[in-house]
Amino acid sequence: MNGPVAPTRGVLRPIDPQRVRLTGGFWGRRQAINGTATMAHSRAWQDRLGWTTNFREPNGNADSRGREFSDSEVYKRAEALCWESARPGGIRHDDELAELVELIGAAQDADGYLHTAYGRPGQPQRYGDLSFGHELYCAGHLLQASVAAARTGAAPGLLDIGVRLADHICVAFADEGFCGHPEVETALVELYRVTGERRYLDQAAAFLFRRGRQTLPEHEFGWPYFQDAVPVRTGEVFGGHAVRAIYLAAGAVDVAVETGDDELLEAVARQFDRTLARRTHLTGGMGSRHLDESFGEDFVLPPDRAYSETCAGVATVMLAQRLLLATGETRYGDIVDRVLHNVIATSIGDDGRSFFYANTLHQRTPAQATGLKKFSGGARAPWFEVSCCLNNMARLIASLGTYFVTEDSGGVQLHQFAPMRIEAGGMVLDVDTGYPEKGTVTVTVVEAPDTPRTITLRVPAWAAGANGVHRKVFDKGERIRLDLPMRPRWTFPDPRVDALRGCAAVEVGPVVMCAESIDQDDDIRLDEIQVDTSIAPEAGAVKARRITPAEQSWPYQSHRTTTERPDPVVVPLLPYHRWARRGPSTMRIWLPSERSNTI
Repeated sequence: MNGPVAPTRGVLRPIDPQRVRLTGGFWGRRQAINGTATMAHSRAWQDRLGWTTNFREPNGNADSRGREFSDSEVYKRAEALCWESARPGGIRHDDELAELVELIGAAQDADGYLHTAYGRPGQPQRYGDLSFGHELYCAGHLLQASVAAARTGAAPGLLDIGVRLADHICVAFADEGFCGHPEVETALVELYRVTGERRYLDQAAAFLFRRGRQTLPEHEFGWPYFQDAVPVRTGEVFGGHAVRAIYLAAGAVDVAVETGDDELLEAVARQFDRTLARRTHLTGGMGSRHLDESFGEDFVLPPDRAYSETCAGVATVMLAQRLLLATGETRYGDIVDRVLHNVIATSIGDDGRSFFYANTLHQRTPAQATGLKKFSGGARAPWFEVSCCLNNMARLIASLGTYFVTEDSGGVQLHQFAPMRIEAGGMVLDVDTGYPEKGTVTVTVVEAPDTPRTITLRVPAWAAGANGVHRKVFDKGERIRLDLPMRPRWTFPDPRVDALRGCAAVEVGPVVMCAESIDQDDDIRLDEIQVDTSIAPEAGAVKARRITPAEQSWPYQSHRTTTERPDPVVVPLLPYHRWARRGPSTMRIWLPSERSNTI
C-alpha cells in the first residue's frame, strides 16, 4: 500500500498511510472532524445541487447541473473517502464508496470517455473547448481517486474505471492537445506507478511538453493563465493562474523523477525557489490577483488583495512534498509546515462544514458568511458555486500522515510534528508534542533493531541551531527530545514589496499572528495604530501607539496630517488560523510600524 504519491526513485521514500497514525493534537482533531463532518457535509451539498444526479442521468441529460468542473468534486470526495477509510483510526465509508463506484461507472461511455457535461444529446461536443472545458482536469481527479482506491482497497472497481478512461485519453490525445487546467499530468504518472503501464507516463510527459508554445486560443488573461506561455523546462518563476501553475509543476516533478530527467527536476526546483522568494505571502499562500486567480509580478503582494486560494495551498503542499522526496532537502518541509498551519488550518471551519475560498491577509470590512456563495473572498461559507477547496482539503487531511514522515535505508525522518505512532525505518516510534502551540517534540522508541539507525527531526529555519539528527543503536523506551524556540518574533518584509513597506508582522514558531478587531478595545481601530518594533513582541500582544488622522477635503497634503497620541496601547494578537471564528470582524497580519506613516 502507498499514499497519494509513490515515486519509484528519490532520496526519501514516503511511508504507507497505515504505518502512521495521528493520535490527537492539532491535526489529529482536524483529521477526525474531516472524516465525519466534512465528508458528510460535502455529500449533502453535492446531492442537494445535483452534482451526483448528473451521473445518474447519463443519457439525454442536456441540462447538466453545476459548473463544467463539478464532476471533479465528486471524484475528490471519492478519493478522500478512500484515504479516510484506510487510515488507522479512520471511519470506513464502504457503502458510500460502493455507491459512488456504481454511479460513476454507469456514466462512463463504451470507449472510456467520462464527463457528465459533454457529448450527450443537447450538450457541447467532447473536447470542443480544451481551454476551459476541464474534461481532462476532471479526468485527472478521477484517476487520482482510482489510484487511491487501488492502494487502499477501499473502492473495488474504481481502478477499472480509471484505466478505461486513461486508455481513452492515450488514444484521443496521442498526437496533440492538452487541457487548459493542468492536473491530469500528475494523475497519469501516479496511475503508471500503480499499473506499470508505460504509456500513461509517456502521455503525461507529452501533455507536459506540448505546453508553452501558445497553441491554446488567445484569451484576455493571456497564455500564462493556461500555463501555455513558455515551455516548462525554460521557465524562471511561476506565473499565471496559481493553482494551474503549481499542479503543473507537481506533474513535472513526477515526470522528471520517473524518467530520470534531472534537468527538468532542477528547472522546477529553481522556479519554485524564485516563487517562494518573490511571489509568496507570509502565510505561504500563493496568488495576488482575484480577477484571474493569478500570481502577481515579483514582490506584488498586497495583503488586502491577497488571493491565496485554499486549493493553491493544497497544491503547494503536494509540490513541496514531491521535491522533498526527490531531493531529500528538508527545507521543503518548512514550506509544508507554513502552509498547513497558515492556509489549510485557517481555511477550514472548526466544525469542518465551512471554509475560505481565498485567504486574505487583511480584512478591511467585516464579512458575513452566507449559505451558497458565488465565488472567492469574504467570510467562510458552507459552500461555494466553485467548491474545489473543501474537497481538496478533505483528500489532503485524510492522507495527512503520509506527508509527515519519510524513510530511507538508514532510518526515519520526521518532517511535521504531531502526536502519532510511526512504523518506519525498521522502527516503531511514538511522538508526543503540543506543536504548533508548544515547541517540545518527544520521540519514544517502542521497537528498534540492534543495529545503528538514524532518527532525523526537521529543524525549521526559524529554529536554526537545534540538533535534529540522532544516529545510534536505540534501546527500547529510549527518548529523543527536540526543543524548538517558540519566542514571538518580529518579521519584516522585503523592501521591494511596496504594499508592505513600513509594516511588521509577528510569528510564533510556524504560526503567523494577526490582530482581529473583536479583541481590541472599543476605541482602537486597526487602521489607526502603529506598533513599536523596538519592543519585543509577546505571545499574545504587541505594544503600539494610536494615531489620529485629520479629516481633510483632499487625502493628500504637503505635511503629515496625523496626530500621535502619547498613551501607549496593547494590541492583542491571535494565531491567524483562529481569525473569523467569533463573528464578523476586521483583521490584519501586517501592522504599520511607528517608524512610518503607513496605514
